[in-house]
Amino acid sequence: MIKNIIFDMGNVLLDYNPDVILDQVCDTQEEKQIIKKELFAGPEWAMGDRGDITNAERFDLVKKRVPEKLHEKLRKCVENWDVCMLPVKGAGEFMAYVKEKGYGLYVLSNAAIEFFQYFPRQIDMDFFDGIVVSAEVHMLKPEIEIYRYLLESHHLKPQECLFIDDREDNVKGAEKAGLKGFVFKEDFDKVKEELES
Repeated sequence: MIKNIIFDMGNVLLDYNPDVILDQVCDTQEEKQIIKKELFAGPEWAMGDRGDITNAERFDLVKKRVPEKLHEKLRKCVENWDVCMLPVKGAGEFMAYVKEKGYGLYVLSNAAIEFFQYFPRQIDMDFFDGIVVSAEVHMLKPEIEIYRYLLESHHLKPQECLFIDDREDNVKGAEKAGLKGFVFKEDFDKVKEELES
């Protein structure tokens, strides 16, 4: 029986979409493609999420692969990318629904330490029974250790937890740790059906 719901953050609770800042900062498609590839798809993104580098260090490393004329635009993207992080449609209502039903609510997110700046602007952190951010624990989904850390640190039984993530690899990682997994596709009604089945 499911007693706890563990949410991924990006594209489950908050909308992670780098194109928002890229559209604001860049003047051409070429500029967007360069910064998107080197910043958001480069190795430094995961390094920040793991807590191995700071945001400033991320900029210093990425700028080595970006033409100098784009350095200021790159800096703006590094420092302001979280403008996109607004609540996913239906997330607030769904969280209120499951809270009312008595489920324990948790967040397990691959995110840099800046999570603690932008997340509370959108969602009250006190709403959750526990939050684990990868940068704090130096582990990343889908590594099995991060799911085990969440379970052990909050005294949860894996078979009583439903883990919701928009990425299939992260859901598979949770399932390897014994949790029930659900791949989220922007439809909280489907999650309700899963809980009720």
